Amino acid sequence: MNDNRQVLPCVLIPMAGRQLLLPNVSIAEIVDYGATTPKDNGPAWLLGELNWRGLNLPVVSYDAANGGERSDAGDGRGRIAVLNTIGSHHNQLPFLALVTRGIPSQTRVEQSQLHPLEGDTGPADLMKVDLNGEEAFIPNLEYLEDLASSHHG
Repeated sequence: MNDNRQVLPCVLIPMAGRQLLLPNVSIAEIVDYGATTPKDNGPAWLLGELNWRGLNLPVVSYDAANGGERSDAGDGRGRIAVLNTIGSHHNQLPFLALVTRGIPSQTRVEQSQLHPLEGDTGPADLMKVDLNGEEAFIPNLEYLEDLASSHHG
């Protein structure tokens, strides 16, 4: 019997009080948090820079970019998710770094498992969803890229 279900490999990324859902292909690498260089004179969402494969990437606090409190890696379990950029700034900024509040986990998502939810979202949220009874947020990557590129270089 042929199984025609389409399954998308994804990653659940813990943030402060929420989790983000991203397809695996959007993530270039997950790295340790300790590799960042703090940046004192930037906006609240800019935690510093990460030297990754010879590139200096802006490290973004998703929570602060979304109108909340600036958050870092938390209890030491946090990581940095290096994301592939997809928007108009891709040539200038091919990657950006997003700090997590814990260790991201792999999941496989079928369309039937994902349902849009009504409710408050911030500027960094594209959509709030129900994934198998759990609330998750799909981030607005273009918004995050716009922020990061405005302070990159």
